[in-house]
Amino acid sequence: MTVIPRLFTIQQFADKHPAFTYAALRDLIFHSRTDPKAQGRFEPNGLAVAIVRRGRRILLDEVKFFTWLDEQQPKASNE
Repeated sequence: MTVIPRLFTIQQFADKHPAFTYAALRDLIFHSRTDPKAQGRFEPNGLAVAIVRRGRRILLDEVKFFTWLDEQQPKASNE
């Protein structure tokens, strides 16, 4: 069975999850992939796995976004 992703525009995502502002999401998306014009000034953040681009429209996959966010958390050391 195919799982249908829950896709949201940036504004819809920000409205549903107020902890993430529209501007903050745009910044995360901007830094999600390498820009040839950036000339190595920043590394991609890996969020590209949660972004669906169709023409100019940018959609966020809700499940993949939160999976990516969890992966960004530092691992607890068991020492």
